[in-house]
Amino acid sequence: MANRELDYAVGQWTTEIVSFQDEPLVLVDEDDRETGFLDKAAAHQGRGTLHRAFSLFIFNRRGELLLQQRAAGKRLWPGYWSNTCCSHPRRGEAMEAAIHRRLHEELGLDCELRFAFKFQYQAQFDSEGAENELCWVYLGQCDDEPVVNANEIAALRYISPEALDREVAETPDRFTPWFKIEWERLRREHAAWLAPGASLTP
Repeated sequence: MANRELDYAVGQWTTEIVSFQDEPLVLVDEDDRETGFLDKAAAHQGRGTLHRAFSLFIFNRRGELLLQQRAAGKRLWPGYWSNTCCSHPRRGEAMEAAIHRRLHEELGLDCELRFAFKFQYQAQFDSEGAENELCWVYLGQCDDEPVVNANEIAALRYISPEALDREVAETPDRFTPWFKIEWERLRREHAAWLAPGASLTP
């Protein structure tokens, strides 16, 4: 099927708290050079303060992308569909450590991750909150069953690239702004990586 909802049984969800509004994020300039640190809540206030972030796209062997629906308790874009996992490295944390930490915290998964590109964007959610990020994008492949953190994720589903293209075109308001930017660029610049059976090993 091109668009498959995942139905998880009891025991495949966790409620571990892994996000904290006072955790220090890494502030950067437009060349991705560190300029300081700011707690997560403050970094997302108003129009946001530019900080370092990452987005992960995890596919299965059939070439389907694992999409997540953001939990209802999220301050920004709650209930929106987005890529498999996204977050921020913390103060003093290397990006390589951060991406694997967060993938495990949200989904209980571990796999090799291949860097694709990084980009800067600003997206306003409401008058009091926004994303303002220099975001690193990674791709990986994994067929393990996720262990889903309910504090971060409301639902999961696998979807083929072709079906996702149609859904984004028909209902763009269901998806987070950073995901739409990233997906369009991946489809344009890394189409070979997204083909069924393609190797995403770095």
